[in-house]
Amino acid sequence: MTLHSIKTVWKENNIFETDVDGHNIVIDLAKEEGGNDAGPRPKKLLLVAAAGCTGLDVIEIVQKMRLKVTNFDIRIEAEVSDEHPKQYTSIKVIYEFEGENLPIEKLERACKISFDQYCGVLAMYKKAVPVTYEVRVL
Repeated sequence: MTLHSIKTVWKENNIFETDVDGHNIVIDLAKEEGGNDAGPRPKKLLLVAAAGCTGLDVIEIVQKMRLKVTNFDIRIEAEVSDEHPKQYTSIKVIYEFEGENLPIEKLERACKISFDQYCGVLAMYKKAVPVTYEVRVL
């Protein structure tokens, strides 16, 4: 088993910094919430992790399929509860592709493989809330 370890350091006010593999991540609150808006809110970073995890899988799969993808975006829409603790109650991953003669069935297969088998971040989230996905060719 592998162990991942991070250290998050309080800097001032509501600002925290974390070094992740040599990359500095700053977390803060919005000004209207009492912060300085020096970085994103922590909950949205959960969505960033999901998009990055599945995106890495999908782009590797479509490259192996030799598909000519010119643009690939992952959008995530997540509903947040109104009551505390405010948390995501559902998540939808939207894979958006552009390119030459992209067969939708192959794109859907690549996304399904990541969604069902490879993406560890989505696997964790699916244990907590409903997670769905959609594939779009633009």
